[in-house]
Amino acid sequence: MFGHSVKEIDAHELAKWVNDASHNIRVIDVRGMEEIAMGTVPKAEALPLHTLPSKVQDLSRDEKLVMVCRSGARSAQACMYLQQQGFANVYNLRGGMMGWAQSGFAAHRLS
Repeated sequence: MFGHSVKEIDAHELAKWVNDASHNIRVIDVRGMEEIAMGTVPKAEALPLHTLPSKVQDLSRDEKLVMVCRSGARSAQACMYLQQQGFANVYNLRGGMMGWAQSGFAAHRLS
């Protein structure tokens, strides 16, 4: 589907990772702030897709980065961009927030 092979993670696996401190992950929501305000994955941080190139230096190549959006399309773009920048541990939340909700998980407000 995409030029690069984007690694995907499903909502159930991500929920396990978020709740297990042994997984060194950062969950990054690449949607717009108005979308993120409606709720996101627990422990997610807001980094709208258009700001990613200017913030890439703030991300660590030693962490697993899980990208989240509404449906999985923008987060897949973010994954491909990060892979082009030399990041290997990048995952796309399959189905995005729609998949998260369909899996029975609640959206959380950013703290």
